[in-house]
Amino acid sequence: MKKLPEQIEQFLKGERIAVAGVSRKGDVAANAVLKKLLSNGYDAVPVNPNADTLEGVACYPTVMAIPGKVDGVVIATHPDVAADIVRQCAEAGVMQVWFHRSFGQGSVSDEALAECDRLGIEPIVGGCPLMFSDPVDPFHKITRWWLQKKGTVPSCSTIT
Repeated sequence: MKKLPEQIEQFLKGERIAVAGVSRKGDVAANAVLKKLLSNGYDAVPVNPNADTLEGVACYPTVMAIPGKVDGVVIATHPDVAADIVRQCAEAGVMQVWFHRSFGQGSVSDEALAECDRLGIEPIVGGCPLMFSDPVDPFHKITRWWLQKKGTVPSCSTIT
């Protein structure tokens, strides 16, 4: 298994990243991740079973419904559905997932981590891609610093 900084670098080198957990209201972390990935030039794809488009981009109900290859999936859902998203990733051939978590449980669940292990998927557990994707905004710099001090996010530099 790769070390976490290598996993983060590999994840962010992907060209096509899906974001599960985006909201039609636009007021959740997943929407911020989607917007940042789009503004950084990624082919970012929203996943929401109740929307056709989000942030001006075609939205898909499941990871399997996304046409073409997906390099990684940011899971920013309620932890109760995270394991199902992991299974969708495996079925779609996506072998990298990032469980969003800043404070509290985030999107991480024991069941989802067990599914990653069972299915051979490499999880990044905790933090947020916005903490590592340049340019990092002040909020995410401070949050990354604080969570690293608490030992809940890996210490590594930003990735461009």
